[in-house]
Amino acid sequence: MKVAVLFSGGKDSCMASYLAKEAGHELSCLISIVSENKESYMFHTPSIEKTKKQAEVMQIPLIIQKTKGKKEIELKDLKKAIKKAKDEYHIGGIVTGALQSIYQASRIQKICNELDLECFNPLWQKDEFEYLHEIINLKFKVIIVGVFAYPLDESWLGKEINEEFIDKVKKLNQKYQIHPAGEGGEFETFTLNCPLFKKSLNITDKKISGEKNSWRMEIDVE
Repeated sequence: MKVAVLFSGGKDSCMASYLAKEAGHELSCLISIVSENKESYMFHTPSIEKTKKQAEVMQIPLIIQKTKGKKEIELKDLKKAIKKAKDEYHIGGIVTGALQSIYQASRIQKICNELDLECFNPLWQKDEFEYLHEIINLKFKVIIVGVFAYPLDESWLGKEINEEFIDKVKKLNQKYQIHPAGEGGEFETFTLNCPLFKKSLNITDKKISGEKNSWRMEIDVE
């Protein structure tokens, strides 16, 4: 089936893309929602505009939809982007990177129902630690570009998801209930390389901002 991927550039949307392709689906396009609201309920925001570079190395067309990011209203912008993908690329389904968020999954499913599209959530209910190990085993290169929960701080920005990361996040999960895969919004990621990329991306510049336990790293890549 021809599908479009809701694509933030983080680990989940990249892994969902990979699994969808492995399952035999054709990745017809990517959809990135660029929200003006950094506290968006629905969408990843750190370094979101760099999905253009990821789409280039994946050699897949990208639809960019801007939104003010107001709760529920942003869903109308999402629906507009999905309808565009259906009209232009004749897709039959949408792929998401949802792991456990019923808030996100239910709203995307509703839009798909309205547009008569299938909705695929290949990561749904995966064991978090098995998933993190899968990221490493498949040679994904994923870094942290945002942290938004105690006791995470600026020092986590730029860290790569590797065995050391898994050990640290396991302890944080036990002590502070930090979700190991950041599904509660505790951290956001950016994928620099994965099996779908024709070449690895490299960071050429970065801008860090934040305070206390809320930090963001906006990056430039090539």
